[in-house]
Amino acid sequence: MSEEDIGDDWAAAMAEQVEEEAAAQAVELDELKDESSPLSDEEQAKLDSILDIPVTISMEVGRSFISIRNLLQLNQGSVVELDRVAGEPLDVMVNGTLIAHGEVVVVNDKFGIRLTDVISQTERIKKLK
Repeated sequence: MSEEDIGDDWAAAMAEQVEEEAAAQAVELDELKDESSPLSDEEQAKLDSILDIPVTISMEVGRSFISIRNLLQLNQGSVVELDRVAGEPLDVMVNGTLIAHGEVVVVNDKFGIRLTDVISQTERIKKLK
């Protein structure tokens, strides 16, 4: 299978996600309407510089706490029990902060993640305090 075919499958999966998001956004909520004034050129430049900052995104399947003694005894074939039940959503972390939950998807033998629940900005801010 060529890279072009793989890219086509990913594009199809992404297009499906865009369609689902567009359908969800079609319902306007009063609380989400942006009534603020447009950004000035200076404010837009500041925002653009922030939007270009790279961040580390990771997907966490689960966690386990073990002693150093047990850690040093791990070898190929060892099994480490995690704190999650099979089928539970993954945590999507950005710079160590939970931003969403998702499920694993496979497209042409490559892993991806489909976001199932995005943590609201309000909730993320509350967790910072």
